[in-house]
Amino acid sequence: MNGDILNSDFLLETLMKNTSDSIYFKDLQSRFIMVNKSCADKHGWPNPESAIGTSDFDTFAREHAELAFANEQRIIETGEPQIGIEEKETWPDGKVTWVSSSKMPLKDANGKIIGTFGITRDVTERKQAELRAKRYAAEIRRIKEGLEDEARMAGELQKNFCPSKFPIIPPGASAEDSSVEFLYSFNLNRQVTGDYCAIMQVSKTAVGIFVSDVCGTGVRAALGTALIRGVMQEISTFGHNPGSYLDRMNELLFPLLQKEELSLEVTACYIVLDVSTGIIRMANAGHPMPILFHEANSAGWLGDESDSIGPPLAVESTTAFATMERKIVAGDTVVLFTDGLYTVPNKTGDLYGKKRLIDSAHSLACETLKDIFQGLEGDALSFSKDGKFSDDVCLVGVNLRMLLDEQ
Repeated sequence: MNGDILNSDFLLETLMKNTSDSIYFKDLQSRFIMVNKSCADKHGWPNPESAIGTSDFDTFAREHAELAFANEQRIIETGEPQIGIEEKETWPDGKVTWVSSSKMPLKDANGKIIGTFGITRDVTERKQAELRAKRYAAEIRRIKEGLEDEARMAGELQKNFCPSKFPIIPPGASAEDSSVEFLYSFNLNRQVTGDYCAIMQVSKTAVGIFVSDVCGTGVRAALGTALIRGVMQEISTFGHNPGSYLDRMNELLFPLLQKEELSLEVTACYIVLDVSTGIIRMANAGHPMPILFHEANSAGWLGDESDSIGPPLAVESTTAFATMERKIVAGDTVVLFTDGLYTVPNKTGDLYGKKRLIDSAHSLACETLKDIFQGLEGDALSFSKDGKFSDDVCLVGVNLRMLLDEQ
């Protein structure tokens, strides 16, 4: 075997040059005597040699430097290593990073301690995810405690989640002159619900409509809607792209909703309508397909279910949701809804079903949004065994009055 390969200096040099972890050696006063390139790059030194003679006090904020110094002095005094210690690094500009460090006593040939050495790995991304999860978990506990004791208060709180105003395009126009008209409706069986909808403006010419249904009932489902609403505030920058929007929502919801005390999944549909082109972009996470009401007196599903519907949210940790496109024309209406609209049973136990729902939609083409909502709900309730829905129902719709460029 080649003798150079067994040479300890060669092996150390190879490790120092190629690892992405920071490797460093310090003297008894915790001053650097040797670092690798990754360590130099992290600290902003032009090269590893520039570190020699400096200490953490020259790089970090005093709070972190003092703590690191104390830990290293303890190693020197006791000879005991510190393995896998998680450290918070605070930099002079206020930036915070997190590392996992293993530090050991540095000994000479006679076994005398002459300093310390260590290996540090950056774990900032993982730590931030943990802190975010803890923050959400704390929010879950806080909301759960309040909702379980005061369900009525929770119902009132959920009302505040509903859209309070709608986008108007173009800006400055009156609601009557807006290119788009919106409407939503909740038909609830309980004080709190797992159904949720939102209407938002994502650009000067585009609006987004979101509807979701947390599988479950009562307070647990309501907790899910609270988390969804919070997550939506974090991912607003993805609002123009439905697929990316649901991808990111799934990524954030999975660790929250798959906790033992919740274990919930969510169906959701998100569409973006560009009022200047009439193009609708949609991503669907296991949710019922929206209905498109044509001005030309017909109705049908907005997309092909077999090609356009992905899995529910919070089932898999990572999922890529496809974005489909469809063009509508002035006068067309799109209605999103939760499955309570068609899962209502009759006296013999048969479900209303999607076939009867789309037949009802055909009879309502060319009607106003208000009449469409009343017609869809009314036909389903007429089928019901007791004139009531067996599950909560949410409808949210948009009518494209005219293309923006036609005004």
